[in-house]
Amino acid sequence: MSSFRNVLIATWALCATGLVAAQSVASFPGIGRAATPKEITAWDIDVRPDFKGLPAGSGSVSKGQDIWEGKCAQCHGVFGESNEVFSPLIGGTSAEDIKTGHVAKLMDPTGGRSTIMKVATVSTLWDYINRAMPWTQPKSLKPDEVYAVTAFLLNLGGVVPDNFTLSDKNIAEVQARMPNRNGMTTQHAMWPGTEFKGAKVADTKNVPCMKDCATEPKVASFLPDFARNAHGNLAEQNRPVGAQRGADTTRPEGKSPVLSGAGESSAVVAQTSVGTKPADVAKAAPVAAPAVAAAGGVDSKAAQALTQKNNCTACHAIDKKILGPSFIDIAKKHAGKADYLAGKIKSGGSGVWGPIPMPAQTLSDAEAKAIAGWLAAGAAK
Repeated sequence: MSSFRNVLIATWALCATGLVAAQSVASFPGIGRAATPKEITAWDIDVRPDFKGLPAGSGSVSKGQDIWEGKCAQCHGVFGESNEVFSPLIGGTSAEDIKTGHVAKLMDPTGGRSTIMKVATVSTLWDYINRAMPWTQPKSLKPDEVYAVTAFLLNLGGVVPDNFTLSDKNIAEVQARMPNRNGMTTQHAMWPGTEFKGAKVADTKNVPCMKDCATEPKVASFLPDFARNAHGNLAEQNRPVGAQRGADTTRPEGKSPVLSGAGESSAVVAQTSVGTKPADVAKAAPVAAPAVAAAGGVDSKAAQALTQKNNCTACHAIDKKILGPSFIDIAKKHAGKADYLAGKIKSGGSGVWGPIPMPAQTLSDAEAKAIAGWLAAGAAK
């Protein structure tokens, strides 16, 4: 009788699941279909702090160092100290922090911050590396490689020894040594429900001012225009991601930025960069950007498809700067230099367009030459 009842319950559950899926698809006729279990499994890769979802595997610190130097150091530094693009991953923690589970330097308002100082759970490191790294080839690392890279990072932070091998069997033990494991609190009101124990408190303590409120501050002085760009454009000297932004010192306060190739002449940019008065800049006659040569004999659509296939568009766009220069700007600077561009695509490097590095690319020689030929011919849309 019990077995028969279990069969009925299982049958009812399957029917209900199918009904829900059918209803969800029927609600939007002609739009999509129900995801298959295999498709859901491919996307359901998150790893929780209780390590649910963590695949079996292992990786040593030494193996992680090899992977790091080949695929990670170009963006994050050999020792996780970072470069002009990304914040430091390692630094700011001590042996005492590992004992207490609280990073003392986080209480220092003048100190810098690194990832290992802030992250409370080792699952966060594993999960993010697994789903998003390397930047140019996310989800390309195998589970054992993710274990190895995570182990190497933890070794750099002094959490595990040099001869350590991280695995799904001992990762909970490593969690007990995370420097900021006790730095996370659930005593706030940022999530609804009663799953978090403790008093219910507001996540903010702002009180609206209704009487004798402070007036908006008035700026009494500005940096003189002639001195603004004395050390180059500060906006270009800060990393383009994160909260810190440099002021655009190529223009006076309150003026719109001047973009070369967007209707203004290079003379306007040059005048503004040395602190020319706004009135003088306004008098400069705009000169249209030079036309881009047609890509004769080059399959533009195929070349652009290759840039998407090889993740070039994560850093470059056709006509605007993202992390790297636009394709059109590259085409103007290196017109006709297909061989040079193909070599740069393969080898990567920095310094031509500023300090932000471009990683070496793993595309084939044929693909690199196709993209280079399109750029050298003008990067036509």
